[in-house]
Amino acid sequence: MSSPHGGSIVGEVLAAHGVQCVYTLCGGHISPILQGAKAAGLRIVDVRDERSAAFAADAASRMTGVPGVCAVTAGPGVTNTMTAVKNAQMAQQPMVILGGATATILRGRGALQDIDQMSLMKPVTKWCVKATKVGDIKPLLEKALKVAAEGVPGPVFLELPVDLLYPEHVVAEWYMKESGVDKMKGVTGQAARLGMQAYLKRQFHMPHISLPERPSLRMPLGDKVDGQVAEVAAALSKASKPVLVIGNQAMVNLTPAQAEELADAVRKLGVPTFLGGSSRGLLGRTSALQYRHARSKALKDADVVLVAGFPFDFRMGYGQKINKKATLVSINLEAEALRKNRKPTLAVLTHPGSFLVHLSEKAGAPGDWSGWMAELQAREDARDAEIAAKASTTGPLIDPVQLFLRIEEKIAEDSVLIVDGGDFVATGAYIVRPRSPLSWLDPGVFGTLGVGGGFAVGAASSRPSAEIWLFYGDGSSAYSLAEFDTYRRLGFAPIAVIGTDASWQQIARDQITLLGDDVGTVLRRTDYHDVAEGYGGKGLLLTDPSQIDAVLDEAKALAAAGTAVCINVHLAASDFREGSISI
Repeated sequence: MSSPHGGSIVGEVLAAHGVQCVYTLCGGHISPILQGAKAAGLRIVDVRDERSAAFAADAASRMTGVPGVCAVTAGPGVTNTMTAVKNAQMAQQPMVILGGATATILRGRGALQDIDQMSLMKPVTKWCVKATKVGDIKPLLEKALKVAAEGVPGPVFLELPVDLLYPEHVVAEWYMKESGVDKMKGVTGQAARLGMQAYLKRQFHMPHISLPERPSLRMPLGDKVDGQVAEVAAALSKASKPVLVIGNQAMVNLTPAQAEELADAVRKLGVPTFLGGSSRGLLGRTSALQYRHARSKALKDADVVLVAGFPFDFRMGYGQKINKKATLVSINLEAEALRKNRKPTLAVLTHPGSFLVHLSEKAGAPGDWSGWMAELQAREDARDAEIAAKASTTGPLIDPVQLFLRIEEKIAEDSVLIVDGGDFVATGAYIVRPRSPLSWLDPGVFGTLGVGGGFAVGAASSRPSAEIWLFYGDGSSAYSLAEFDTYRRLGFAPIAVIGTDASWQQIARDQITLLGDDVGTVLRRTDYHDVAEGYGGKGLLLTDPSQIDAVLDEAKALAAAGTAVCINVHLAASDFREGSISI
C-alpha cells in the first residue's frame, strides 16, 4: 500500500495536530488508518479489546493535553467502545473515535458489520459525523479534534467508510468485482461501468462541502470574567475560613507545563485546598495548602468556598453540605453545572484552571488564615492517625490498609497511579498520594469498572519513563488483565496490584447487611498472577504480611528492568470502609 489513500490523510492530520499515538484493535475496515498513521510517524498501540483502546485514548488526553485518538473497526468494534466513550463524556475528556464502516455503496444492503453506528454514538458524543467522500476526511477530522477540545470537552465520533480509506485503484477493483459489472456485456454492461466510474470519481475527487458551523461552545472571556475575578479576589481578602475545591474540569486540555502553572497559581493564592479526581497530585505529594480528609466538615465551616470544575453532584453532597451563609463561587465550563442542585453566590462560566491562574494574578497576598489552617490540619492529622491505627501487620493474609501504607512509602516520585475497582482501590485512595500533576487516573463520575488496562496503556505510551501503578480489585481485574499481552508486546511495564478478597466486596458488604444474602457477589481466589504470567508478565503472590516490602521491592525492580508485574495480594477481611454503600 505504497500509494496515497484516505488512511494517509488521517495520519497527516493527526501528526499535524500533535497526536503521538493511535490506540486500536485491528480490523480490515481501518487497516489504512493504521498504516497511514504509522507512515506519518505516529505510534500504533494495539490492544486486546476495543474498550481498552478507547480508555487508553482517554488517559492520553488527560496526561498530554492533546485529544486522544482511537481507531476501531466497524460494527462490534465500535459498539465495544461505548462504555469507555460514555465514561469520557461524563468525565469531560476530549478524544476522537475513528470508526470504520462498510463501503458507502453497500450501506444498508447487509454487508459485514454494517449497522447504524451514528444512532448509537450520537447520545454519547459531543459531535457525531460521517465522511461520504475522500475530500471530507481532512476537514472533518480537523474539526473533530477542535470540537473535542473546545468549550465543554468530550468525545467526538468520526465514521470513515472503508471505500474512502483504501487507494482508488483498489476500491475500483472491489466495486467492479463485487457488483459483477466487470462481467456484464453489451450496452447494459457499458452503462453500468460508466455509472460505477462516475460514482468512484465522486468519492475520490469531489471536494468537501462545508457543514454549517455548530453553535459555539466557547466560554465568555474578557470584561465579564475579569470583573468576576475582581469580585472573587475581594471576597478572599475578607475571608476568615476560605476553602478551594478543584475537580477534573480544571485539568482538561492542560499540557504538563500548563498544569505546573496552575499549581503555582494555587500556591500563590494560599487558600486551603481539596483536590478531586484528575486534579489529585496537582500540589505534589505533600503541601501545606492541601487537605485530603474531612472535606464536608471544612465546607460546613467555611465562609468563602471556591468550587473550580466540580459540579454539585453526589461527590459534593449535592451542594447541601456547603455552609448556607458562605460566599459560594462556582467556576465551570458547563452552564447547567454552575447551578445544578445549589445556587452559588457567583457563577463563573469559563475554564476553571484558567480562572484560578488569573485570580492568582489579581489577588493580593494571602490573608492570615493560620488559625483556620491549623484547625484543618488537626483534623487531617487525626484522620491519618485513625487510618494508621486500623492497619494490621500480623496474619493471616494481608491487611489492605497496611499494604497501602507500605505502597505509599515505596512509590517513585515520577509515578502514575491508576485505580480500577471498588472497595480495595477506594481504601487505597485514602492513603496513596500522587506525586505530581497529571499523574492520577480514575474513571470519574461514571464509576466505570474496566478502565485499568487501557489507562495503563495510555499512561505508559504517554509517559514512557514513569513508574506506573495500577490498583485493581479482583473483580475489576478480569475486565482488562489480557492487556498484559499488550504490555509485553509493546514494552510497557506497569505494576498491577490486585486486591483479592474473593468477592465483589463493595457490593457484598451492604447487600449482606441489608438483605442478608451474598448472592451474585462471591468470587474465587483466582491465580491472577499466573494469568498475567501466561500473557507475558511476571506474577507475584503475596499472602504473608512479613513479605510486603520484599515483594514490592521485587516488583519495582522488575518494572524498572522493563517487565510488567502482577502482584496478587490475598486480603484479610477489613471493616475499613464499613457503611460505604455503593449506590
